[in-house]
Amino acid sequence: MSVSQQSYENNYSSEERVLADHLIGLEKAALDKWFKGDTSGYETLWSTRSFTYFDAVVTERVDDHETIKKFLDSIRGKLFAESFEFRSPRVQAVKDMAVLTYQLFSKTNLIDMEYNVVEVFQKEGNEWRVIHSTWSFIRPMDKKFSHTVV
Repeated sequence: MSVSQQSYENNYSSEERVLADHLIGLEKAALDKWFKGDTSGYETLWSTRSFTYFDAVVTERVDDHETIKKFLDSIRGKLFAESFEFRSPRVQAVKDMAVLTYQLFSKTNLIDMEYNVVEVFQKEGNEWRVIHSTWSFIRPMDKKFSHTVV
């Protein structure tokens, strides 16, 4: 654990620590499915009520769950990886909203994933759902795009 990571975690209240662990657990559970070709983890985690999405391979913001579901359906059963690294997660929260940021690394059958990920959570009833998701390449100028995904 880095010094900066320790310092902000030391500032967590006990409630914030529980929330951070919960949100990180939700994200990791979705990723566990994702790398087995199962997109249902994100389909469930991402809000059906209010959702937006940016990705390194889309040119415009996705503005609803219906559109992102079509994308998820298009890659269901196609993306696989033996493992992934979930690095430097940080949760920043206020009342019924929270932001999870982390870095994701994985060598998949389609692409090498090296992403900065931002997930904005909002409490909907008793459940936490992602209302905005951004996946951006780490140092895109270093990427070599040899083939197209999807």
